[in-house]
Order: sequence, then C-alpha cells, then structure tokens
Amino acid sequence: MTVLVVGGGIGGLAAAVGLARAGQHVTVLESAVAFEEIGAGIQVGPNGFRMLDALGVGAAVRARAVHVDEGRLRCGVSGRLIAALPFDEGFQRRFGTYAVVHRNDVLAPLLDACRGEERVDLRVDSGVESYAQDADGVTAVLRSGDLVRGTALVGADGLRSVVRRQLVGDGEPPVSGHTTFRAVIPAHTVPRSLKDNVVTLWAGPRYHVVWYVIAGGRFVNLVATTDNGATEPMTGKPVETAEVLRHFTPLCEDAARIMSLAREWRAWVLCDRPPITTWQDSRVVLLGDAAHPVLQYAAQGACQALEDAVCLSSVFDPQDVGGSFARYVALRSERTARVHHVSRLMGREVYHPAGEAAAARDAMFASWTAADLHERLEWLYG
Repeated sequence: MTVLVVGGGIGGLAAAVGLARAGQHVTVLESAVAFEEIGAGIQVGPNGFRMLDALGVGAAVRARAVHVDEGRLRCGVSGRLIAALPFDEGFQRRFGTYAVVHRNDVLAPLLDACRGEERVDLRVDSGVESYAQDADGVTAVLRSGDLVRGTALVGADGLRSVVRRQLVGDGEPPVSGHTTFRAVIPAHTVPRSLKDNVVTLWAGPRYHVVWYVIAGGRFVNLVATTDNGATEPMTGKPVETAEVLRHFTPLCEDAARIMSLAREWRAWVLCDRPPITTWQDSRVVLLGDAAHPVLQYAAQGACQALEDAVCLSSVFDPQDVGGSFARYVALRSERTARVHHVSRLMGREVYHPAGEAAAARDAMFASWTAADLHERLEWLYG
C-alpha cells in the first residue's frame, strides 16, 4: 500500500524521500500546479543539515548554500554590536553546518531525490479537500472529486492545513500582531562596506531587521519585522516602500541604507498556534507547520519539519500505522513545543525589547562567552 503525503513543500517532500528510502511507496498530493516554495531566504541550522544528510541531500543543499562566517546582533538604533556567534571551526566541530539558502535551494534537491525514487509518485494540481478512513486504509478526497487511496496519510500542508482542519478543528491560526516585510535585493547594488559574509540582525524597540546573502551571493535576503499589533491575516501582499519604512524608526544608518535599496516589498502577518499533542487521527498524522507552526525568531520552521520527516520515516510501520504514528508524536511533540516557546521568547526578549528590557538583554549577552552561547544552543543544535 501507499502512504499519502498531502503537501509538496520542504516538509512533505522530505517525508516522501524518507519514507521511500525506508521502503514505502508514497504519493505526494500538491495543490499548486508546480512544486515551488513561497518566500526567499531561510537559515538552516546544524540540526536541519543533519536531517538533510539523513535524507541523502545534504551535500546538494550545501553546494547551493552560502556558508556565513558568523551571526551578529546589533542595536537597531545605534548600530553598535551587542553579540556575535562565529560559525567557526569550534562551532562546526561541536554542532555542524550553519548556512543560509534560498528556500528553493532546499526544495529542489528534495524534489530531485523524489524524482529519482521509483517508489514516489508526485502529483500537482491535486488539492485535498478532506479524508475518510476505515480499518484498512485512508482515502484522500481531492477538490476535483477524485479519490486517492492509501494505507496512511501525512498532512504536511502548512499553516492553514486542510488536514488539520478536519483532524483538530481549531480554525484559522491566530495572528501574532507582528508584521514581516520581505524583499530580495540584487547583491551588486549593496555597498561593499555592508557585504560582510554574515547574518546581521538589527534589534530595535518593537522591531528588527535581518539580512544575509543568498543564491550563491547574487542576492541579499531582507526581512524586517514590526510588533505593530496587526489583527488581520496577510500573506504576501505587495507594499510600498514608504509604508514599510514608517514602522522602523529610529533606525541606524546601515540598516536604513540596506532597506532603502529594496524596490519590491511584500508583507505577511505572522501566525503560530499554541502547542498541542493532537497530531494523530488513527491512520492520519500531521507534520511540520500543519502540526506545530512557530514564529520565525529561532529560525527553526524548516528545520523542525525536516526533523519530523526523518523521525516519522524511521518509526513508520505499515503493519502498525496507528502505533507508529503514536510513537512519532510522542517523540516529537515535547521538542517542538519547546521550540515554539523559545521562538516566542526570543521575539519578546531578544529581538524587540525597549528601554530597561533592552539594557537587560545587552548586559546578558555581554556576560556570555562563546562557550556560554554554545551551551545554551546544545539542546537545539547538539
């Protein structure tokens, strides 16, 4: 029998690769007319690269990635350096690779791996409307009315998951009140003085700006987020530069200079969901953002989906679908809940504090050595 995977993003294709490598036949049901990722750059930490290695695509992603020298936290108002985390030999020896990539530079190797697996059937324009199951299997009901039968179903269909809607029934994801503006800038337009091979984050009162080079050095990925109390969902809405800039003041010269180079901005209102352990309905289970969407502040959305995929693939048993799905949920729910908590905490206490809270953050980082930072990252990257 076949495992049905709903959703052809990073998490869904990773699950398909992992399950196929474990000997399962997989059908991926993607609602779009092509397999492609929405968005631009992402940071992939060592835990994410270990999962890519386990799936056999780590080398391909590393070849496409930009291997940055360090991460820097700067004051968004003055520009001064607050803290730095070098991704040097010591970091790599302890944890592994940290790099930045375009989302499609992760998706494409996974897609190539799926196409190279005779056990994987990839279907586009196959949006799922609902599912039904019985003692022998599960049926995906497509929007077209077609039925696709399998022995199990994995809902990897993202933040607004159709599978989760039926399995959990908890409605639309609540908005966080934070709006993110994203732009991609041709690297040749960036002044040489701002082209250090680093991830730079300028943290200001109720806002932050982060940038890094992607696509082999051809583009700069720029993400600017404000805690502006947004109450309505927004996904990729085009926004004028003047509308973006009004949220980021006062802003230091370097950050303002980078932001002024962007010509096309799009806006998203960030959403997550409170952690739950109800990821499973007998032969149906959730994965990635469908199970545990997080805010962006720990840069772990894609990494946690990859961890899910490898874990699920390692425990899946077609003779005991329900039992193996329950083991997967038990193995993953506590860790993803911790990532959720830390992501919110970082947004509040590291990225967006003001006044005395910002001073306390600065003093905390000033008191830590590189070894202290490594110890605090051990649970996530180790």
